[in-house]
Amino acid sequence: MPKPTSALSPNISRRRTVTKPSARGKGGIVVTQNRMASGAGARVLKAGGHAVDAAVAASFAIGVVEPWMNGIGGVGAMLVYEAKTGKIRAFDGGGRSPKSLKPSDFELTDQADAGNMFGWPMVKGNINTVGPKAVIAPTQPALLALAHKHYGTKRWRDLVTPAVKMAEEGLAVDWHTAVNITAALKDLQRDPGARERFLMNGLPPYVAVPMDPRPMVRLPSPALAKTLKAIAADGAGVLYKGALAKSIADDVRGMGGYLSEDDLAAVAPPEREPLKISYSDRTIHVLPELNGGPTLAVAFRELQKLRKKPEAKPNAKTFLAYVAAMQAGWKHRFKVMGDAGEKTAPTSTTHISVIDRHGNMVTLTQTLLTLFGSRVVLPQSGILMNNGINWFDPTPGGPNSIAPDARALANYVPAIMTGGGATIAIGGCGGRKIMPAVFQLLAMSADFGFDLEEAFHQPRVDISNVAPIVIDRRLPQGVIDALTEVHKSVIGEPMEYPSNFTIAGAVRRERGRNEGATEPYHPWSEAVSEDEV
Repeated sequence: MPKPTSALSPNISRRRTVTKPSARGKGGIVVTQNRMASGAGARVLKAGGHAVDAAVAASFAIGVVEPWMNGIGGVGAMLVYEAKTGKIRAFDGGGRSPKSLKPSDFELTDQADAGNMFGWPMVKGNINTVGPKAVIAPTQPALLALAHKHYGTKRWRDLVTPAVKMAEEGLAVDWHTAVNITAALKDLQRDPGARERFLMNGLPPYVAVPMDPRPMVRLPSPALAKTLKAIAADGAGVLYKGALAKSIADDVRGMGGYLSEDDLAAVAPPEREPLKISYSDRTIHVLPELNGGPTLAVAFRELQKLRKKPEAKPNAKTFLAYVAAMQAGWKHRFKVMGDAGEKTAPTSTTHISVIDRHGNMVTLTQTLLTLFGSRVVLPQSGILMNNGINWFDPTPGGPNSIAPDARALANYVPAIMTGGGATIAIGGCGGRKIMPAVFQLLAMSADFGFDLEEAFHQPRVDISNVAPIVIDRRLPQGVIDALTEVHKSVIGEPMEYPSNFTIAGAVRRERGRNEGATEPYHPWSEAVSEDEV
């Protein structure tokens, strides 16, 4: 096998280490990709709320404070674990293309792929990725409302109001904010709504530093705040029927998109029977059908075929088995589900894991699909819209080709693992990097008895395609040599940007005590307990 390619920047220290301890205790814990959103959810738990109540509060909040990843213009999926009964319910907020979509509008060009995250052929004008034709009906608010209907103990209004206040106050601009805005700068400059919301005089906002006489820059969203107020007062249904729904459809269609009032009115996330995956003495519960769940199931089945007994600790045999198992999952996915090879374009997903003091759990993934979604902010409602059409293959005639009124094939995989004396609710962001991360974190927890803090500080391998694989440079040299001898490989490292190995988050309960953890190297992600707020 040729010498592995290096993706390591020559500028970055090889001795640098980053740690982030778990949050632990008997009280509830909320894990998100932003400390403020985690705190919003933790305050709900402190007030006695159910895990679903906290997830709703955290979900609306993070849509405001991490807007390039998610928001009310996106879609998602959720699993809920009931502590008293052990029952797990799955709610599917997967996306669907507009009914009036015209596949013939998505004309392929002769250009080579120019960075599409799924490796699709290039579409003329990039309209399947950027702009109003890329938009599908958002499901995230309806998904939250459905879960709250079944489990909510706190008033809906009170759960949405923190996000209203955050939108009024404005997104805080630090270096992480500036990096993400700059990554999408050209497209944000083109859309009037995005330019007004995220830029200053058409350029990224400046980042205040210590001793700077200027205060921290904030980017308020008054139109979004008004929309969130309507959702708080009258429920998620205002986005799907009535004056607000009409304004959303009118804005998208006025820009040249397909989304209609009928598409919005048809949004009704279904409850699905979870797909159960047996592994050792554990059971992993995921969503069935068009997401990462079935692929995870193939990978775990293959892993059990490859080795009957785990090693005493992670070594070369461990990672060779993990890679082979995940590659089998991808081969199945490519053949049956219609996905294609992923590129390295930034993805736009966020994950929320919650456990309350009673042990009820939520694992919730929500997304705009790629960074800033369609990069369109609707002028009347202030909503940043998804680009869900990019989940479809623009090549005609395939199992996942662009078509009207079709369900999208997503890559997120919120999961709950039971057995072995512990329960874990987990998920992540990062496009197709999510599946191998969730797979390895759950496998290591089951194989070696790791708690979350141990598992999250283990180096991983990204297998988000059959080949090449990306190897964390922190792995022992013997493991790296064994992997590179067999597989086409790239050497990378976990870092703030870009994310090479996904941003995962999880909660865990064992013998009445709770734990929450998230990726050590992500600067914003945090596990916050109700005892801290």
